[in-house]
Amino acid sequence: MLLKMPSKHTTISDQAREKSNDETAEPNHTISLREENMLTLIELFFFAYRDFTEEGDEILDTFGFGRAHHRVIHFVHHYPGQRVADLLGILKITKQSLARVLKQLVEQDFICQKEGSKDRRERLLYTTEKGNKLAEQLADPQIERFEKTMGNFSKTEQQTIEKFLFTLIRKHNRQDVISLMAQNGHFPAGKP
Repeated sequence: MLLKMPSKHTTISDQAREKSNDETAEPNHTISLREENMLTLIELFFFAYRDFTEEGDEILDTFGFGRAHHRVIHFVHHYPGQRVADLLGILKITKQSLARVLKQLVEQDFICQKEGSKDRRERLLYTTEKGNKLAEQLADPQIERFEKTMGNFSKTEQQTIEKFLFTLIRKHNRQDVISLMAQNGHFPAGKP
């Protein structure tokens, strides 16, 4: 069955209702209004994320990189001198996955590793000049998208959006996020 493109005034929820009312549609389990509203938000989140990452994906593709490279570049650039173990905790990926991505970024001179001053076995991560340029190139379209979007909302609404995003983070991870972001003077959801 072909999906009908939404008109200016048709919501995704309206389309779902139309599809479920269509006699040719396959039977579907009953969805409550609450579930339908949550599914609408989930789908909007997927589409927003798709568009939010689109420009970055295009830039990364020119280097043969993917989103894992983007995340590593972002966090090493904004939190320089962190240990590999710290980055593993932030990204919640396996050592093997991080090792593959880091190897590429180091070999192509986007990231450098330095010995720790207290423990020479520690590898502290820094972006190189080339890595700094890539991090800024990746961040610029995302910053622009957020500035344009957030400009549509009042300060109170912006704080609600920030609180919403922060609340999506699992409770047991929130303090780690606050501690990390506080290193750069950022306090999510108004948490000083």
